Amino acid sequence: MRLLSLGAVLYCALVCASAAAATRTHEYLLDNGLKLLVQEDHRAHVAVVQVWYRVGSSYEHDGITGVSHALEHMMFKGTPRYAAGKFATTVAAHGGRQNAFTSNDYTAYYEEWSADNVELSFDLEADRMRNLVIDEDTFKKEINVVLEERRLRTDDSPQSLAVEASQAVAYMTSPYRYPVIGWEADIKNMSAADLRAWYQRWYGPNNAIVVVVGDVEPDAVHTLAKKYFGPLAKSDIAPPKDRPEVAQNGTKRVTLNSSKARVPYLVMGYKAPTLAQAVRGEGVEEWEAYALDVLAAMLTGDNSARLRRELVRGREVAAEVSAGIETAARLGTLFTFNAVPAEGVSLEKLEQAIVEQLDGLATHPPTAAELERIKTQVVADTVFERDSMMHEAMTIGALEAVGLGWKYRDSYVEKIEAVSAEQVLAVAKKYLTPESLTVAYLKPEQAR
Repeated sequence: MRLLSLGAVLYCALVCASAAAATRTHEYLLDNGLKLLVQEDHRAHVAVVQVWYRVGSSYEHDGITGVSHALEHMMFKGTPRYAAGKFATTVAAHGGRQNAFTSNDYTAYYEEWSADNVELSFDLEADRMRNLVIDEDTFKKEINVVLEERRLRTDDSPQSLAVEASQAVAYMTSPYRYPVIGWEADIKNMSAADLRAWYQRWYGPNNAIVVVVGDVEPDAVHTLAKKYFGPLAKSDIAPPKDRPEVAQNGTKRVTLNSSKARVPYLVMGYKAPTLAQAVRGEGVEEWEAYALDVLAAMLTGDNSARLRRELVRGREVAAEVSAGIETAARLGTLFTFNAVPAEGVSLEKLEQAIVEQLDGLATHPPTAAELERIKTQVVADTVFERDSMMHEAMTIGALEAVGLGWKYRDSYVEKIEAVSAEQVLAVAKKYLTPESLTVAYLKPEQAR
């Protein structure tokens, strides 16, 4: 009898899990355009309820950057039915937890609690979807909270500033050049009227996705959705005009000197495509997105990955190094490297070492064993992630919000398994080029 490898065992486990999940995930569309996705998971009597709005910082324009994130803050400030603070105390009183987040492509809100409270979630979320109160005094107080958040998370964090600067330089026309939290001047000049207009434009049922994962009966959840969300009027949504990134014809560079930086920091970003671009037919092959995922894992996916083996432990030119790409982003993205040089090593030398590793892919392509290890790890990670109701809901919601559709979740492992060494080399050669590169150096002040 031939024994299956660990990768094969995990793959079989995930395929079975995916097939089961596919039969347990139910999709509904209300008359007002709201999409409801329900996934049964009866392991425990809990449920995750999420409401996703297809709007984030990439929908914004100059002068109002950060408005999506600011509105997220105001969504907790009350309605005529639920006064400010009542939302949070209601969830806490029922033993649940709630929060929200904003990204480039979407804004989402969630509750996690007993499955008995799904109806209460719908009542709370439907109410603030259409009845939010944005008064001047509350807005003025909250915008100061947003400014303080920007100061703590970005302005006082040299590495965050380096990432922000690298993205602003890398993108010339793409709205991904805007920070999610917004530019400080735009936040300071923002008005309550700006938020009201943004809320009226984007926070309608026809721009929302409700995701429920947990110990629920799908048809019963659908009935509740029709009760609470069904009566809500549609928004008149005018989608933003396309702002595709213009071609880049040479390496861009930016250097930041900071007295707050304790160590130098390197950010390298290469323009790269996403799966959503492939689905929209924008001159990208679908397999390229999966090959880029495999390439990132091959370079820094675990302690055996190439850059960690060669640059951290081998040549000892890096103290830390990571590579990654958001292939599920809505627009063209960046294949990024973030690295800290080893003591006494310059940023220039570390950058060159990374480039040499990329150039060396042609003469040292991925081996069969290397690809098997990477794919086994991807399968394992996906299996473990599928064990979390919150992660399942997040995956479903994000895929829907960027226009891919939740069913792409169930084909991910199969597509990763199909990636060949030749395809990995092809995307590296095509996209990781000097013409598409942006480099940011963060230097401690004394390093000038």
